[in-house]
Amino acid sequence: MDPSSEQDLLSSDAVPEVGEDVAATVNMTENLSEEEQEELRKELAKVEEEIQTLSQVLAAKERHLAEIKRKLGINSLQELRQNITKGWQDVTSTSAYKKTSETLSQAGQKASAAFSSVGSVITKKLEDVKNSSTFKSFEEKVENLKSKVGGVKPAGGDFEEVLNSAANASATETITEQIQEETQ
Repeated sequence: MDPSSEQDLLSSDAVPEVGEDVAATVNMTENLSEEEQEELRKELAKVEEEIQTLSQVLAAKERHLAEIKRKLGINSLQELRQNITKGWQDVTSTSAYKKTSETLSQAGQKASAAFSSVGSVITKKLEDVKNSSTFKSFEEKVENLKSKVGGVKPAGGDFEEVLNSAANASATETITEQIQEETQ
């Protein structure tokens, strides 16, 4: 190729795309000599032939790849799993992921600390309420009411003991009823 024809190939004139109006290309072919047009046609045929050859080589390589995978027992599900694993590794190795992960970790730590301090504040406030004179007065009134309704609280008896004794009494009654039914 002579230097002037190389310049023509590299010129900034628009090359028509597939489906573009052929009439728009008429002006371009008028500027080329018969020799230049023939040379371009030869190069076009050569490039098309190379594309066809590369397509055939690619198809042969893909068939060979499929045969190797079949021999190794690699199926589509395994490939998908491998692709997902590799994709995840690629994602986790990016700086954006690392920065996001670090930021979320720090945010989690700060949130945990905030919840912990909120829990401590609530516990402290509940202790303050329990130790307040108003609560103590209310507690005394409930105890007085309880003693009037249920009698005097036995020494050392608390709510848990009352529940346990009620549960034991209920279990004893059930066993007694079963024995009575069996003897009848």
